[in-house]
Amino acid sequence: MSQRYEQVGVAVTCRSFEEYMRMFDFSEQELTGRLLDIAGGASSFTADAVTRKLDAYAADPRYALDGETLVKEAREEIAASTAKLEKLADKFDFSYYGGLANHRAQREASLERFAAHIADPAVRERRYVAGALPKLPFDTDAFDIVLCSHFLFLYEEQFGHEFHREAVLEMMRVCRPGGTIRVYPIMSLNWTPYAHMDELLETIRGQGGSPGFFRSKLPFIPGSELGLFIDL
Repeated sequence: MSQRYEQVGVAVTCRSFEEYMRMFDFSEQELTGRLLDIAGGASSFTADAVTRKLDAYAADPRYALDGETLVKEAREEIAASTAKLEKLADKFDFSYYGGLANHRAQREASLERFAAHIADPAVRERRYVAGALPKLPFDTDAFDIVLCSHFLFLYEEQFGHEFHREAVLEMMRVCRPGGTIRVYPIMSLNWTPYAHMDELLETIRGQGGSPGFFRSKLPFIPGSELGLFIDL
């Protein structure tokens, strides 16, 4: 049996507002200004945030798909990921979820809230933007908080260092001075730390950012306790 999480292509994520808060070590009171969830997939973070009167947006290339197709892909991803996790259950930390069945149930609940939110054409047009790193369709200094969950460094094998460098610089471009960027996790699907982090930190500093690491309150993936922050 493989001792890694096998993934072909980029997964459609389905995570909730509460998971984001724990994952990125944020309190709700810290979420001010305009929020951007990059590679949001079918996560309900934006939908959940808007119900809390927060000004949240999401970007993902899959938002170019019609809603039915996107939700179908997400349902299939939940089923496929659950099957893969079942074979590796002893490697993952289910303490937050209380087991694999609850993990799947939370994914499905998040997807339902996402699906209901994008079903409104006006909401979808405003809040969900088809776009992908390293070139986002947003103005410079457009957001106060920029988040990227389970995409960037996780796919180190699929996207090389130049992609990661350009992606981080693009996140810095769309985040205003005084804002913050958080990326989680900082390891690959092989469960190894991102190999070019030192070089990337130097690039960030050279562009005026102040990088560091935060400790996630949701270390589900083996060894995934840390995330990257960039203060501008």
